[in-house]
Amino acid sequence: MYPVIEKGVVTAEHVAAFKTILGEAYVFADEETLNNYGHDETEHLLYLPEVVIKPRTAAEVSEIMQICNRDRIPVTPRGAGTGLSGGALPHLGGVLISTERFNSILEIDERNLQVTTEPGVITEVLQNAVKEKGLFYPPDPSSRGSCFIGGNIAENSGGPKAVKYGVVKDYVLNLEVVLPTGEIIWTGANVLKNSTGYNLTQLLVGSEGTLGIVTKIVLKLIPLPKYDLLMLVPFNSLEKAGEAVSAIFRAGFVPSGLELVEIDALQIVSKMVDSHAVPVSDDIAAHLIIEVDGNNMDVLMSEMEAIAELLQQYEAGEVFFADDAQQKTELWKLRRRVAEAVKTAGYTIEEDTVVPRAELPALIKGVKELGRQYNFHAVCYGHAGDGNLHIRIKKEGTANSMGNEEMTKALRALFDLVYKLGGTISGEHGIGLIQKGFMDIVFADANLRLMREIKQVFDPNNILNAGKIFDLA
Repeated sequence: MYPVIEKGVVTAEHVAAFKTILGEAYVFADEETLNNYGHDETEHLLYLPEVVIKPRTAAEVSEIMQICNRDRIPVTPRGAGTGLSGGALPHLGGVLISTERFNSILEIDERNLQVTTEPGVITEVLQNAVKEKGLFYPPDPSSRGSCFIGGNIAENSGGPKAVKYGVVKDYVLNLEVVLPTGEIIWTGANVLKNSTGYNLTQLLVGSEGTLGIVTKIVLKLIPLPKYDLLMLVPFNSLEKAGEAVSAIFRAGFVPSGLELVEIDALQIVSKMVDSHAVPVSDDIAAHLIIEVDGNNMDVLMSEMEAIAELLQQYEAGEVFFADDAQQKTELWKLRRRVAEAVKTAGYTIEEDTVVPRAELPALIKGVKELGRQYNFHAVCYGHAGDGNLHIRIKKEGTANSMGNEEMTKALRALFDLVYKLGGTISGEHGIGLIQKGFMDIVFADANLRLMREIKQVFDPNNILNAGKIFDLA
């Protein structure tokens, strides 16, 4: 068992020390700032830190961590605050370290197809910067216009293009990390192959800020595809849409994006952004958004036509092809703003399940059955090509799943179903604070013991994002 270590509190002396390291302008203890940094996008949860600090260099982070480690002060690292599993919630109080001032792209290495960046760079800003050089960084979470690349590292984020190009872990070559003890290390090397010792780089990716604070990132890039085509395909059955997803891959096609959006979610987001780009009628249950990309337009046109023909076997409706960049942008805007729209509409509880893609219809059917059984309404959308289904839940009088006995039972039933289908409980949002009580569904005691022991090696005093992924003891 992980040892329970009594936590320290932030004193006036600590605040004075932080101001000496950073300067007074970057240390905050006022009510407004504490409230702003006490929440992320997870449900409606709020936990106030005792102080918010905004360092600019790895050396500054190191000094802060040495103080906090010495005095057992909890530290919560935070990026842009767009997370959905509570990973950046300072539920133990203490110090919140914001990485927002680590906001520089340090080098775009066109010779080696790499970029070195700081963690506080917005993902879309980084993508656009390398795009100007004819290069491509594919991972593109729906929040790419606001989320930080460092947060993407912490959660091993994916996004629509993961179906063809993979997720964040597939592009991270090397990380500069400040350990909980204050030591600064590089985890690997700026090379494409590395069989030198344990792979600390990949261990840090997806560790949700529990093992270290990332201060520099080296990413692999690829050449930017010249063309892309996009189509929207309606279905009068949600399950048929799910069946069609697996059929596309079995037929030998690999789209660069394959998204499913249930009609309820589409109606909500269309109203929010005042868009009529997607035709909606009473007989439509869901849409698939399908994108292909590459360097030969004739090949892409042929692929799209073949996919459209294939989908007629699954009772697809009339296919809508996006004719120009504006239509493509409009369709992707609708998809990317679904989460924001449905949350505003009261669907505050979000799950991030993932199953083998052929099991997607069974998962969708099971979600609807559980909704009837536990008296909640769910809308489904997400990265269907990966089998990654986002499930947004609305239950009257229940804004949060955390601490709610009835929702806990419902979610355990959902995650049991996911596991039986060969899946797991999070595809890209992480475990954080709110999913840790369900880790026993997908892991044996030995797995969790190993994770706790790894945590203890990195963080012997259990101060860095403690209580995330698994409990303190």
